[in-house]
Amino acid sequence: MSDRPSSPPDPAPRKPLTPAAQRALAEAEARRKAAAEATAQNAAARPKEYQGPKGPEPTRYGDWETKGIASDF
Repeated sequence: MSDRPSSPPDPAPRKPLTPAAQRALAEAEARRKAAAEATAQNAAARPKEYQGPKGPEPTRYGDWETKGIASDF
C-alpha cells in the first residue's frame, strides 16, 4: 500500500458553449490582447521616473511610504 494520497477524480465534463458564449470569449480575448499592446506602447513612451517610490504604485494601493513612515490618504 502506498503512502501517497490518491489523485482527485476527474471533473465532470463541461457542457458545450453556445455560439454567443464563444463569441463573447473571443471578444474578451481580443480586448485583453489590445489592452496588453496599448500598455506596452504606453510604457515605452513614458519618461523614466526619478526619485519616485519603490514598489507598487502608492496611489493605487492607498498608502505612501517615505523614509520608513507610511501615511494613508
